Amino acid sequence: MSKKLKIVPLGGLGEVGKNMMAYEYGENILIVDVGIMFPENDMLGVDYIIPDFADYLSGKEHLVRGIIITHGHEDHVGAISHILQQVSAPVYGTALTMGLAEVKMKRNKMAGQGEFITVQAGDTVNIGPFTAEFFHVCHSIPDSIGLGITSPAGLVVHVSDYKFDHTPVDGWPTDYAKLAEFSQRGVDLLLADSTNSTRPGWTPSEMVIGPALDTVFENAPARIIVASFASQVSRMQQVADAAVKHGRKIAFVGMSMVDNSKMAIELGYLDIPVNTLVSLDQALGMKGKDIVLMGTGSQGEPSSIMGRLATGTNRHFGLKDDDTIVLSSHPIPGNEESVNKTINSLLRRGATVIDD
Repeated sequence: MSKKLKIVPLGGLGEVGKNMMAYEYGENILIVDVGIMFPENDMLGVDYIIPDFADYLSGKEHLVRGIIITHGHEDHVGAISHILQQVSAPVYGTALTMGLAEVKMKRNKMAGQGEFITVQAGDTVNIGPFTAEFFHVCHSIPDSIGLGITSPAGLVVHVSDYKFDHTPVDGWPTDYAKLAEFSQRGVDLLLADSTNSTRPGWTPSEMVIGPALDTVFENAPARIIVASFASQVSRMQQVADAAVKHGRKIAFVGMSMVDNSKMAIELGYLDIPVNTLVSLDQALGMKGKDIVLMGTGSQGEPSSIMGRLATGTNRHFGLKDDDTIVLSSHPIPGNEESVNKTINSLLRRGATVIDD
């Protein structure tokens, strides 16, 4: 191998999902993120898609010095169990991200396998010839990080998903001082997410969700069902806060949502009063006006809670005419068709759907 830094995008470049980048210097490889992508509508029988890393890593497995996960969203951590079946290397990430990764490992019957090393924003770790500096970035999930990756070839700033939100839900904005420090040192290459860069204007703060939820809770005549990503801990907190404010109980629905919320509560990232959080069975025995359910399906995934409610195939409960459904995130580019199809099916079943 030559002594040049090779940067190999194994997923996520020119597409939304399955983010995975390999940094290769000499006989050393550093991997950043190992995500999944949700299938297109015509990919029947496909649950999710993982990056095509098998061929690239074939014969190089022993060269991987470490894997860094920037945050806990599925498109960045969802394939962690798959790569650890091929590669034996330490995995680095913040506490919440590692918690979500370990939940995923357990769900794939790989509990206790792999070496997970918790880092914090501000830490610096040497991984082979790479020096990784972790800095906080604001995103829709807590504990997100960007990276300054220094090798003999120079400094690369890898920001992954980020938002310049001056009023984030957790009160922790992006570390602009660290970005300024990198600028003073001289950055050889910047890699940054650009999902919505073609849209004019700017992305509003996550804080706008709070007043919007208040309006929904004030006007909903009966049961409220909120759809979100299973890893969206910030959204869980916002919905729980609204439930407390408006005198409702909250129940999480679906294995991934239940497991992730339990882990987030244990790690201190989710704060819900004991008398507000109830089980699904308890919630289903209560009056609709007294509860809010939170499950997956904001992107119209067929196997999600919302997807199954839309088709009438959810096992534990079905829709009622007076249900109010909130899709709490905008469609990811490419998911518009599946989201609109789900909304149409929910409306046909008599529910009120709020998606903006």
